[in-house]
Amino acid sequence: MSRLPDHTIAAAGAAALVTLALLVVLTGCRALGPDYKRPDLTPPLEFRAAPAESANVSPSNHLGELVWRQVLGDPRLQAYIDEALTNSWDIKIAAARVLQAEAAARVTRSRFFPTIGAGGDWNTVRASEKGVSPVPAGVDPEQDYSSVYAAMASYEVDLWGRVRRANEASMAQLLATEHAQRTVRQTLVAEVATAYLTLLELDYELDIAQRTLGVRTNSLNLTTFREEGGVASKQDVYQAQVLVATAEAAIADTHRRIEQKENELCILLGRNPGALARGEGFMGQHLELLVPVGLPSDLIERRPDIRSAEQLLVAANADIGKAKAAFFPSVSLTGVFGFQSLEFSDLLSSSARTWQFGPSVTVPVFTGGALRGNLNFAEAFFQESLAQYQKTVQNSFREVSDSLISYQRSREFRTHQEARTTANRNAAEMAGTRYEGGVTSYLEVLYNEQELFTAELGLAQARLKELLSVVALYRSLGGGWQNETALVQK
Repeated sequence: MSRLPDHTIAAAGAAALVTLALLVVLTGCRALGPDYKRPDLTPPLEFRAAPAESANVSPSNHLGELVWRQVLGDPRLQAYIDEALTNSWDIKIAAARVLQAEAAARVTRSRFFPTIGAGGDWNTVRASEKGVSPVPAGVDPEQDYSSVYAAMASYEVDLWGRVRRANEASMAQLLATEHAQRTVRQTLVAEVATAYLTLLELDYELDIAQRTLGVRTNSLNLTTFREEGGVASKQDVYQAQVLVATAEAAIADTHRRIEQKENELCILLGRNPGALARGEGFMGQHLELLVPVGLPSDLIERRPDIRSAEQLLVAANADIGKAKAAFFPSVSLTGVFGFQSLEFSDLLSSSARTWQFGPSVTVPVFTGGALRGNLNFAEAFFQESLAQYQKTVQNSFREVSDSLISYQRSREFRTHQEARTTANRNAAEMAGTRYEGGVTSYLEVLYNEQELFTAELGLAQARLKELLSVVALYRSLGGGWQNETALVQK
């Protein structure tokens, strides 16, 4: 194999360098498609039912910016939240999705760079000496072929920004997944707090039912004794038995609800269903709204679900650029450099060199409307993503307002329920006194005892609604996903 003249090799190398330089310059052109711009939004000036002091609060000094440990102070609850954030299946699923998005972004980014592979082969071939085309006399029928090479697969030159838009979309998908992971974390904190506080409230309901059963059992014994002495009627005994049976039924049903709520909380913690330890009792739980709630415009930057929806909008916007770039010619580069020889000893000699380099151009001529359809699809999907983003933002305003209304109204309801319970307790005590004095029948005692029992349970549930409204408000303001470093920085 004769060696190519040096000036030929030099000319080919120069042509390759000029081509590469030209392509590098061209790839610096602006990518096709619209650049992303955040849509104009018109948030309300303040939340409906927001406290008056919220209008003057700074973005870094309100409830949504507090780390969950600062809001949920029960040590046992904090331990459960820590456990859930480590072992919850939802957290593990969200983490795996982030890893998938990171890998997908890495694959997309790799298209900025050429793919180069290296290899070699060594083959021995023996031709027939008796065949149709026999080997001439004196020629060795066995031949060795060997080669080594480095090859660059087809590398797309990003003239129109298709690869850049694809990378932009992939990075936006990654950020959306990361924000979705924070949304899962935020939701999990609220779910654990809700389940735990509900469990404590059920324990308190059970305590009320057991105390009521003790009082009613004593009353039944006294009424039975009075009936045996001829002071009370058999009807009074039956009515006392009704009170006892009602309390026993409430105890059985409350046990059921407690055990099921424990199972629910165990699953949130990543445990198998079972019993759970308690921390401070229900009446020791205090979650008051002492920190302002901030301004509606803060939600756009703080809530992870809004940030995730916006990144999906960024990805949809980039897809339009990808679809537009497909209308234009694509330029690809391929190249091979190596050595090939019949003799292994000559494999790496200069005369055994072989190389090939050159661009290829593909121009879409007729696609049957596929390119236009892809562009229309990308534009329509952007409109859907835009509507979804705007809906998410507007829905966040509603959630905060609903939580503020729930907190205020449940607080008022709890205050009235306390007054009602006090009145029912006084009425029940008076009815008992009147019955023992023979002034009234046991029916009055029955009625007032039932009313007191219902009022006490209602008061416990009203207090739970007040506590849960603070948890819901904290979540709707974007709190609950912050990491521990945020607490140190505060």
